[in-house]
Amino acid sequence: MKTNMVQWQKEIIENGRTMAFPLMSNMGAGLKGFSIKDAVTDSGKQASGIKAIAEAFDSCAFVTMMDLSVEAEAFGCEVNMRENEIPTVSNSIVADMASAESLKIPDPHSGRTSVYIKTAGLCAAEIARPVFGCLIGPFSLAGRLIDMTSIFLSLFQNPSMVHTVLEKCTAFLISYARAFKKAGAKGILMAEPAGSLISPAQCAEFSSAYIRKLVEELQDEYFTVILHNCGKTIKHVETMLSTGARAVHFGNAVDLSLIAPRIPPDRLFMGNLDPVSVFMSGSTQDVIDKTSSLLDAMSGYRNFIISSGCDIPPGTPRANFDVFFNTVSVYNKGRAKAFS
Repeated sequence: MKTNMVQWQKEIIENGRTMAFPLMSNMGAGLKGFSIKDAVTDSGKQASGIKAIAEAFDSCAFVTMMDLSVEAEAFGCEVNMRENEIPTVSNSIVADMASAESLKIPDPHSGRTSVYIKTAGLCAAEIARPVFGCLIGPFSLAGRLIDMTSIFLSLFQNPSMVHTVLEKCTAFLISYARAFKKAGAKGILMAEPAGSLISPAQCAEFSSAYIRKLVEELQDEYFTVILHNCGKTIKHVETMLSTGARAVHFGNAVDLSLIAPRIPPDRLFMGNLDPVSVFMSGSTQDVIDKTSSLLDAMSGYRNFIISSGCDIPPGTPRANFDVFFNTVSVYNKGRAKAFS
């Protein structure tokens, strides 16, 4: 199914409703009765979970699970895999320029990344709304290959080595994103949390410049890049926008009311309910109150999509998703009456 994503974006901005797009793919495992480990290793199971979410909820789009270990694993890092947790990277593999230069760029179809490509394809074939592939950002991936503490030191002591790794990470991510596109995904949601842990100038040099390469290579009228950063991005908004990504997604570490005026009206922005304290641990009344408050605060922005600030943890109560979507629906009905 071919969806013009420029038109999709235009309709969201012009239709007068606030759309909802929480990052809730982990819920699919619970709906279908299998483990997170099953979902991150089996494309059929992960896709069946996302399709179950699509049948149950009025989300304007869907995304494959946010597993930020899979790309580093493709490069050769070891991964901790537990039954009901998202996998994590357990070791780094780049220590110096020699190991950076010898790093091989993997084929995205050869490892567990193929699970996500196939998942996106299976979902895109059966879900009428846009499906996005989730992948990590280049600086966050380089941090896993080099080690996060070491990469921060290397920005000052050995920036050439960092750029060598970033070039290879970006080449891999472009091929991975291209595979999502070929499988039928309508775009990617790129998670670059480590970009907010460095200064805006460093973020521009070591993150945004590389993301912009991917955007220029792949984004077109049928493929949209959403740039997600769940960190403290209040000083990083402009460099995030400089990537050219058609949409930006913010975490709950920031006050969206300070960011919204800085987003051009023809660009989408998304966020930022706390995935843990609101969705997972909050009462249904907490979800209603926080959702209503954010909707009211963003009521002047037609380019806003309400979302979670990051991926919502496994085990989040179904009732909290139900009241979230119901609150958005009630809000939109009230808004329609106000404009009629």
